[in-house]
Amino acid sequence: MSDAQPIAGRCPAAWNQAGPATTDADAGAAVRSAWRLWAGLIVMLAGAFMTIMDVMIVNVAIPSIRSDLGASFAEAELVVAGYGLAYAIALITGGRLGDIFGRRRMFLIGLVGFTATSTACGLAPTPAALIVARLLQGLAAAILFPQVFSLIRVTFAEPRQRTTAFAVMGAVLGLAGITGQLLGGVLVEADLWGLAWRPVFLVNIPVGLAAFAAAPRMIQESRSPDARRLDLAGVGLSALGLGLLLYPLIEGREAGWPAWSIAMLLLSVPVLACFALHQHRRSLRQASPLLETGLFRDRAFAIGMLLVLAFYSSLNAFFLATAFLLQLGLQRSPLEAGLIFSTLGVAFVIASVVAGRLTLHHRRAVLIGGAAIALLGSAIAGGTAAMVSPLEARDLILAFVVLGTGQGLLMTPLLNAILSGIHEGHAGSASGMLSTMQQVGGALGVAIVGILFFATLDHARAAGAVEPAAYAQAFTAAAIYSAAATAITLALLFALPHGRAPGR
Repeated sequence: MSDAQPIAGRCPAAWNQAGPATTDADAGAAVRSAWRLWAGLIVMLAGAFMTIMDVMIVNVAIPSIRSDLGASFAEAELVVAGYGLAYAIALITGGRLGDIFGRRRMFLIGLVGFTATSTACGLAPTPAALIVARLLQGLAAAILFPQVFSLIRVTFAEPRQRTTAFAVMGAVLGLAGITGQLLGGVLVEADLWGLAWRPVFLVNIPVGLAAFAAAPRMIQESRSPDARRLDLAGVGLSALGLGLLLYPLIEGREAGWPAWSIAMLLLSVPVLACFALHQHRRSLRQASPLLETGLFRDRAFAIGMLLVLAFYSSLNAFFLATAFLLQLGLQRSPLEAGLIFSTLGVAFVIASVVAGRLTLHHRRAVLIGGAAIALLGSAIAGGTAAMVSPLEARDLILAFVVLGTGQGLLMTPLLNAILSGIHEGHAGSASGMLSTMQQVGGALGVAIVGILFFATLDHARAAGAVEPAAYAQAFTAAAIYSAAATAITLALLFALPHGRAPGR
């Protein structure tokens, strides 16, 4: 029996088929295996939860960090952007490392690294030390996070169980984003033991230690029999190409799009093209490429990458515009803004659970329905901001509930639809690529919405609008982009295959 087919993924099926001849010992073993299967999912998602929560929680803490450490605006930006940049650059490599050296092993290594770097962030004495710790934290997250997708794909062999597992994962990741905003506001305002912002990082320590202690007993090891060694040239080309693409997208707008940012964007095209050609040649030779290009012959995977790019560009951009509107335009505290925005998170979690309970035959209909509802939510948000005057934060709750419902119905089955047909041997490579497209889409959306938002804001101010009204107009422009990106997502969903056998 190969590592790529974990015992735990098949035990519940054996339990369901147990007949009268099943002994008490067999029944007990089946129950323990089933319990271990779902307990392992909790451990995996604890690690993923921390990596997503840390994106949001730091945004809330930035003013406190600047005040306490005397950081400049540029240093504060690097504290936020450094994590996301390092994370995005290393995701493909992190996923492939799991294929080669074992997904549970790399999950544990990433977990230790993330916990250690969280400690370093919380104890950082200077802005420079915090920036370095955040870069290392992003690299650790890039090792940890793709293993969660891969482990779910190979551990839950039965399609119904896998659907449920992805539904739980979708709910947890949505909850992580909302928790980051709420918990960040609570911890900063509480100023526990006079530590100011530091608990937003130190809170990861007990979670990381508990997950590390439980993982060896709860998670079955798996690896790809085809992945023999790491493609170092591919690692270098992917890191360089993604760095040239993402750094100007993250930092270019704030710097006013100087010449270096445009030059980096232009250079990223030939570098990424070289990476694609290099990977294709290695794939043809079966020389253990970093990214198996044969994956793109799978229609669901190829279309799925475009879907993720479009959907996540609308997701991250809308969240950014909402934060600006609630905190800067409507003058709500981080905690108040988080509470208002949590209505989206609650709707997202409920919809994710509902999506996980629907049959596999309805998955495509659920995806299309989710995208349509999310499109409606973006339209309601933009229309509310444009027509309600004076705008209050509570006026957006209906839009948030509708949008969260659509996103929950869309995100959960989408991840399953993309990964369910991928061969187990390429699960790590596919997971790394999927995670990378999430980050590229997010950075692209934030860059586009940043241009639209601040151009509209400046125009409204020049026309004499008061600050709340000016921010409302800027938010409307961002909501229009979110609706357009969601409409593209909806159109692409009609090209997604109806169904296929998993693990081809």
